[in-house]
Amino acid sequence: MKRLTAAGSWTAAHANLLEPLIDAAASTTAGEPSLLVDMAGVTHFDTYGACLLKRLQRARNARNEETRITALQGRFEELFGELQETPPGATAPAPKAGPLGSAFEFLGRATIGFGRDLVALAEMLGLLGRSVVRVMGNPRAFRLTSTTYHIDRVGWQAVPIIVLITFLIGCIIAQQGFFHFRKFGADAYVVDMVGILILREIGVLLVAIMVAGRSGSSYTAELGSMKMREEIDALRTMGLDPIDVLVLPRVLALVIALPILTFIGSMAALYGGGLVANLYGGMSPDIYIARLKEAISVTHFEVGMIKAPFMALVIGIVACAQGFQVKGSAESLGRQTTNAVVKSIFLVIVLDGLFAIFFASIDM
Repeated sequence: MKRLTAAGSWTAAHANLLEPLIDAAASTTAGEPSLLVDMAGVTHFDTYGACLLKRLQRARNARNEETRITALQGRFEELFGELQETPPGATAPAPKAGPLGSAFEFLGRATIGFGRDLVALAEMLGLLGRSVVRVMGNPRAFRLTSTTYHIDRVGWQAVPIIVLITFLIGCIIAQQGFFHFRKFGADAYVVDMVGILILREIGVLLVAIMVAGRSGSSYTAELGSMKMREEIDALRTMGLDPIDVLVLPRVLALVIALPILTFIGSMAALYGGGLVANLYGGMSPDIYIARLKEAISVTHFEVGMIKAPFMALVIGIVACAQGFQVKGSAESLGRQTTNAVVKSIFLVIVLDGLFAIFFASIDM
């Protein structure tokens, strides 16, 4: 058995002396079946020294040669033992940030994510605009059958739920109006509130939110599933643009269907308000209609209808963009579908607020 004696300070400060000695020991003891390293003379020992000692052991173990470490002081032996138990390639856990650091980290990640979402939406809007220009130059490339199918799905098939929800909302607004306005003897102004609120704000906003949850999520799930099954890549391989084939018909169907649904929903809400006015407020239908004619104008109707196509465009772009971001797992599909609904509703509300400021500035 060959014996080596170590002495002095085995620390990082003496790395330029220790490393050549360890490398030399590993090479000169090649062929020795057993090596004994006496560490009794070591006075200082740190993690760096322990790593050098472990390097010598690892080099000899690779040649099936035994290396024994003896006479290492107790406090040094504990450090070396912990290093022996550490698996190769292990890294120290990152220090936990404090509450303030965590808050800044969250804010930074949210800002980066928001920027990426804006870039993705701008890219999808640009691709959609290019597709529209291309179709206008070659009308035969427009997929009328697909567009008609999607109009039926997001429009006609959505009418029952839209009518039901908007009717109930109209009833609730009217009931609450009569309940509170009656204290001041202002029952007649409930009709003004119902008409203006529904035609300008609630009608289009409520319909857009329901369409985002119903149709926007459907778009994201469909496109995401197609991407997972590589059907979108197959379209590109066949020389077809997925924007022309998949995105343009869906977005155009939303732009056409949402104003129609807004009109139907607004009429259902006004009817619900009139029904409550008759049954709960004691107002006859003739008085309700006459008061409604005095309270509202075509301008209120126009404000609501102008918003609808823009909200539909936002919902369609967000839903399709999120669908194209789906990766190859079911978890990614669910996450992007949820993101599509949340972001669509958020942007619809923001857009409604911007329109409110705009129409107020032009006195409309």
